[in-house]
Amino acid sequence: MSQAKRTKSFSARFSAEVVDMLGARSERLGESKARVAERLIEEGLRIEAFPGIVFRSGPTGRRAGIAGGPDVWEIARDLKGVAGEGAADPIEAVARVSGLDRGMVELGASYYAAYPDDIDERIRINEQAAERLRQALAVPSAA
Repeated sequence: MSQAKRTKSFSARFSAEVVDMLGARSERLGESKARVAERLIEEGLRIEAFPGIVFRSGPTGRRAGIAGGPDVWEIARDLKGVAGEGAADPIEAVARVSGLDRGMVELGASYYAAYPDDIDERIRINEQAAERLRQALAVPSAA
């Protein structure tokens, strides 16, 4: 999600069970309850706005994905690629090449349109991780 944001406080009351669950999650993650709650609320609001979007954890952090499908950044990367190649209908081109349902590609495109900075950052992070892996796997040349 987006970086440094302006903050604003509000007061809320939750059931003891929810507060206990939040405390346990916070402890397990080593993050404050406020940060965990904010992330879960933000993700929940995004999920509600874009049915079919899920959030996944991984080695490069949490990211938006399509339920039963790829991460949104992968769809956005592919859409940019086929658009750059001049595809008349980039969504159809990605659906055809990837084997994804057109609706999944449309959902990824809609989410990307709403959160382009988040997704572009995720593309950058994954490109850097792939480059580090390529370098680590490179066989040194014999001199």
